[in-house]
Amino acid sequence: MTQTINAAQSGTFKIGGELEVVRLGFGAMRVTGKGIWGESEDPQEARRVLARLPELGINFVDTADSYGPGTSEELIREVLHPYPKGFVIATKGGLTRTGPDQWHPVGRPEYLRQQLELSLRRLKVECIDLWQLHRIDPQVPADEQFGAMKEFQQEGKVRFLGLSEVKVPEIEAARQVVEITTVQNLYNLTNRQSEDVLNYCEQHGIGFIPWFPLATGELAREGSALDRIAKKLGAAPAQVALAWLLRRSPVMLPIPGTGKVRHLEENTAAASLSLGDEDFTALNELTA
Repeated sequence: MTQTINAAQSGTFKIGGELEVVRLGFGAMRVTGKGIWGESEDPQEARRVLARLPELGINFVDTADSYGPGTSEELIREVLHPYPKGFVIATKGGLTRTGPDQWHPVGRPEYLRQQLELSLRRLKVECIDLWQLHRIDPQVPADEQFGAMKEFQQEGKVRFLGLSEVKVPEIEAARQVVEITTVQNLYNLTNRQSEDVLNYCEQHGIGFIPWFPLATGELAREGSALDRIAKKLGAAPAQVALAWLLRRSPVMLPIPGTGKVRHLEENTAAASLSLGDEDFTALNELTA
């Protein structure tokens, strides 16, 4: 691995075929407190993490109105506004919070609109680069939720639209109403239940944002294939997991999150980690 830490070494992807981002981004959930509730236990370290992003070549940040709630978006504005040229912020709406680690989908159009307006205010922007429906609310007709998203875009308040934690039929239903440019699903070395969604996104040029990308669990145990590959490459297992994601698909946009500068730099170093064919195949065959 090179000594230069720069996320740009992960390559780029154009959201919607237009909005170019560095593929290795940052998930801003962990700059909040325990249970993703309130302020971080070390707020100054959280601010240092955000300030370090442009220095590391990271220009794609994913957050949500529900992180805090509001805390993550407010910190991003405080630390990074006015945003560097080409800096892309993605946020999400559609989950309400009733306490630490408690998340409830609310997809009523008036609620989604309220949350969009609050995100615009907190981020101090007139248009959000990428707005994603955090969950499709099963209590509200899906077309009403997609219709609200279309209105946001038509009004010029969002540029591109995405979905989170969805199945292929739901993506196809949404695409009948609006253009879907990204999908954010749980996906990592130990959990590949969204393999079909990833393949669909690749076929249609839709960016795939894997949340919880660093899970390695038992796969990183002493003597495992992941452990052997990491030691051979002089890397941490989490770095190998990120390198595997980046090689897995050209539409993959990992967003590892952390509240520590040291972890941010370690994660970003994965951009320069090159997996050979043999190692990549060995990782493909791993199961949790």
